[in-house]
Formats: sequence, C-alpha cells, structure tokens
Amino acid sequence: MQSQPHIPGFTIRLTDAGGAQAEAGTHAAGRGFRQRRRNRHGRGLRGDIMLATLPGHRTRAERFDDFVMDSAERLQDMWGKQLDGVLFAVDEIPPKLEQLVSRGETAPMGSYTPAGGGEGPMITIYRRVVEQATQGREELQDLVHDVVVEYTAEMLGVAPETLDPVYRRRYQ
Repeated sequence: MQSQPHIPGFTIRLTDAGGAQAEAGTHAAGRGFRQRRRNRHGRGLRGDIMLATLPGHRTRAERFDDFVMDSAERLQDMWGKQLDGVLFAVDEIPPKLEQLVSRGETAPMGSYTPAGGGEGPMITIYRRVVEQATQGREELQDLVHDVVVEYTAEMLGVAPETLDPVYRRRYQ
C-alpha cells in the first residue's frame, strides 16, 4: 500500500458514500485484490500483475485521488498558510443522491463544509459525478482541478479566477 505524502497543515481524507473513512488508496468495503496475501489456491501471488510503468497498474479511483491531491498541492503551494487545516476528501457519490435525482436536480460535483466540531473545513469531491461529466483522462484531470478550485474559492470567499489563473469554468 502506498502512503500519501504528508504536508504540514494539509490533509486529504478518502471516504465512501456512507461516510466511513478509509486510508488513501484503499477501499472501506474490505480488502482489495492487491492486499490479499494468497490467491484462492493458497500459493500466493508471485508478483505484481502489471508493471508499475503500465497505465493499468493503478485503479481509476487511485488515479482520481492523485488528481485531487495534485490540485490541492498546487493550491497549497500558491496560497500556503490560508489553506492550513483544510481537509480534501474524495467520496464516491453525494449524500442523498436518490432524492436529488427524483426532484430532477443535478448532482453536485463537490461540497464545502465549514469548520466545526473540532475539525477544520472540508472540501469533498464526488468521484462518480465528476467522472461521468468527462470523456477522457485529460478532461477529467482538468475538471477535477476546476472543482477543487471552485470549492476552495468558496471557502476563502474569493473568485475562482483569482485563486488560480488556470481555472476555467468547464461545467454547469
């Protein structure tokens, strides 16, 4: 399991739709294939199935988490102390998605939760919603960055264009 780099005052927390917390790169609903010690025949895995240099080595969820981390790190480098204590979370789907769809509303791509209850402010990106709005990897990376920038700008009370000059509103 790969651990995420630690940046002082900067945290990325991955959660599932029910709010259960998971470590970066793992799934809350049991052990993944890579974490099993032995295969079903009891002989164990002989090595990685794919080389680390191949695109299929990391799952889509892991790549999405990397995109969120890259965007958050870029903003941290640009804004520094103003983002200390901010949690960036990745969730599969927004809470109460069924009610939103039944009312004909569009699902949000992310959310901002102000600080409270002993925790800092949290920006959550909804992976499935963002993935469905894009067609390719580059477009996905751009949209993830835009969503992170937009909700961080909401938190800071500034326009997204002033937060990051690369921001371009690509959705809504």
